[in-house]
Parts: sequence; structure tokens; C-alpha cells
Amino acid sequence: MNCYMFPGQPLTHNAQLPDDSDFSEIAELTLLRTGVNLHDFTRQGEDGSVSAMLQIYGVAMSLYQARRFRLQGVRPDLIAEHSMGIYPALAVSGSISEGDALELTWRVGCCMNSMKKSREYALGCVVGLTLEPVLSIAENNGVYLANLNTSRHFLLSGERRNMEAAETEALADGAFSVKLFPSDAPLHTPLMAEIEGEMRGVFSDYRYLEPNLPLLDHINQDFLAATEITEFMIRELELPVYWEKSFIALKKAGVGKFFEVGVGDSLKKYNRWIENEASRQ
Repeated sequence: MNCYMFPGQPLTHNAQLPDDSDFSEIAELTLLRTGVNLHDFTRQGEDGSVSAMLQIYGVAMSLYQARRFRLQGVRPDLIAEHSMGIYPALAVSGSISEGDALELTWRVGCCMNSMKKSREYALGCVVGLTLEPVLSIAENNGVYLANLNTSRHFLLSGERRNMEAAETEALADGAFSVKLFPSDAPLHTPLMAEIEGEMRGVFSDYRYLEPNLPLLDHINQDFLAATEITEFMIRELELPVYWEKSFIALKKAGVGKFFEVGVGDSLKKYNRWIENEASRQ
């Protein structure tokens, strides 16, 4: 069985973009539905942020790569998503259109952008520690676990000053590395409840069809039904991403081949780390 894996937001925009008819269609659709020009990484209008534009770039590249995989004869039996990868995953599963996935991503990004007007937020990648000390560091510094990618690869999220304190403690506790990244909002934490009402209004503007391929959610490792999608979209903003559990669930479901459909290969790396650790036990 084949699985398409849709990663979350990329950290950078690659100026070297594909040059074919499929990408041209995606780029035109992106400009039409969001105002973002993928070629020069600008946007018509004043709203939005670099983070929101990176989200759009990531979704557009996922939609493009899904088209290319299908042209190569690689078709999924299951679909999995990580963080902001839910938006292209919904489109490729047939639940929403490509245009709606792009527009929805932009509207969500703009909502999150509004949170940075009052506070400065950051994400922090912690590598090398196990879950228990990471949770202790998060609690000590008023931040939250945002991603559990492998047993030793985590993402924390919260206010920037608290994240800096958590970074210092994690390094002192023996983390191999800790890297902080600016963020418009404290994604995948309870702090996102601040904009829940606004986000619920955005999600309710769209009609979600029943996915025509099983789409695994990254919270409970269940397959999403159309009636569950709006609520999942709210919950996934406020709760952590559990990729390790998702990968294990996909393997148990019979997936033999994983295809990362988006920018980079982070999910492939997580999968190798998870499998390598399992083989040592």
C-alpha cells in the first residue's frame, strides 16, 4: 500500500520553481485565490505575513507534487498529514478543491497573523532529549509541546521570551540541538483558543465532501469523515501533532511505501528514525 504524506509549513521559499504546465496552473490558481505570486514571493495587498506566504508556498508545492506523482503512476491508498499539511491533504483526498485549499490556508494564516500584534511567539525544535524531560522543560517555562515527531525529536511552542528560557534549559539538560524559529502564533497549543471563534467562522464557510481516500488525522490516528473535518481543524490548531503514533498506525494499516508530497524530506527522516529505534528494541 502507498501513502502520501503531507508535511507542514516549510521554513524557507525556494526561488528555483518548477517550469511545467502543472506548476503554471497551480501558480495561477494560487495568485487568483490568495494573491500570492509564487515566482517572486510577493502578495497583492497589505495583509498577511511571511509565515502566511510560506504556508501558501508549502500547500502549492504539495498540490503540485501530488499531480506529478499521479502522472508517474504513483497513487495513494492512504493519506496522512502533519500540521498545515491538512489543507493539501483535504484537496488530494477530494474533500475540497485545490482552490479552496489554497484560499483556506491563506485565511487561516491571516487569522494567526493577528495574534502577533499583541505578543511575540516562537517555535523551538528540540533534538536529543526524551519526552519526559521535554514536558518538564515546557511546564517550567510556560510553553507547550507542539509536535512529537519521534521519541527524540520535538517541537515546542509559546511566547518568544519563554521559548528562549526553554532553549537554555534544554541545552543545559543535554539536548543535541535546539533551534528557535519566529512564528505568528503559538501553533498546536491551547493558546490558539484565543482565535477559536474566528477560525470556526472561517472553516464553516467551506463544504467538506467525504474523502475518497482514507485520511488519517495526526491527533487520534483515526480516519476523518466529512462531518468531523471542521471540528478537527479547530482541534489540530490547539493540540500537538503526534507523528510517531501516526507512522506506527500507518504501518499497522499495511502501508509499505511512503511518499512525501511537499517541500523537503522531514517526514521521511522521522520515519527512518522511528524504524531505526524500533529495530534496536
